[in-house]
Amino acid sequence: MPELPEVETMRRGILHLVGSRIADAEFPRGPKRPISTTPAPARIAATIRGGQLTAVERYGKRLALEIELPAGQRWLVIEPRMTGLMLVTPPPTVDHARLVMRLQRAGKRSPQPLVFWDQRGLGTVRLVNAGGLDRACGPSVLGPDGLVVTGDDLQRSLADSRRAIKVALLDQHAVAGIGNIYAAEILHRVGIDPRTVCRRLPRRVWEQLARVTRTLLTEAVRLEGSSIGDELYQTPTSRLGQFQRRHRVYGRAGKPCRTCETPIRRIIQAQRSTFFCPQCQSLSARVGT
Repeated sequence: MPELPEVETMRRGILHLVGSRIADAEFPRGPKRPISTTPAPARIAATIRGGQLTAVERYGKRLALEIELPAGQRWLVIEPRMTGLMLVTPPPTVDHARLVMRLQRAGKRSPQPLVFWDQRGLGTVRLVNAGGLDRACGPSVLGPDGLVVTGDDLQRSLADSRRAIKVALLDQHAVAGIGNIYAAEILHRVGIDPRTVCRRLPRRVWEQLARVTRTLLTEAVRLEGSSIGDELYQTPTSRLGQFQRRHRVYGRAGKPCRTCETPIRRIIQAQRSTFFCPQCQSLSARVGT
């Protein structure tokens, strides 16, 4: 589930660890299936021990921890996917702690734990060099970030597409960081039916989509993301996100639209749930301003 706002919240929540030395690292063996790693877990742990954390960056829905090692700079690229979390507090369960690092901060007696926790085990961890970072997170893989995307960016990538606009917004090559939750919320704020074919949208709509995307994602980052359903998502310090309180359509099937009180509809697109207001987002409606 973590999308751009949640992963950016993770990044900001561990920034204070930059400058720390990695005193220890391990991939705990537990009863759950191991996550995907490159290279093998033991090799990653052995390589990063003693290294210094020099930066924490985000690329779309991925984190990249820059580590200074005797052999040169390396990046630990972590993709949380459905249920991954970065935590500096005790994890919800011990069995789902996938990577545990202990970072020694200057002036501190005890190391600070940094845990990658993943209940479903769909997340990935990769240790890469500069070339590997480009292959994992570079422009050939990810489009412009959702916090800075422009109308020209969206039009260039999607204006000729025959895909439905909701499905297209999930394409990380077109715009990085948007997932199912925020695609639905963006389209409601703009007033576009999620089934609308991209090639039908005029230029002015691409500009508006980009502006609303930047604004909404910035707002969601400020509120530390969305904790939905079983509220599994938490910030690095175990707080719940708050943006779910501002959801207008996502997860609200059958409930009244917050704008016009029409019941929110749920449909399936590309095997995912889509939520929208048939009144505010009708195919024939004028795109909102």
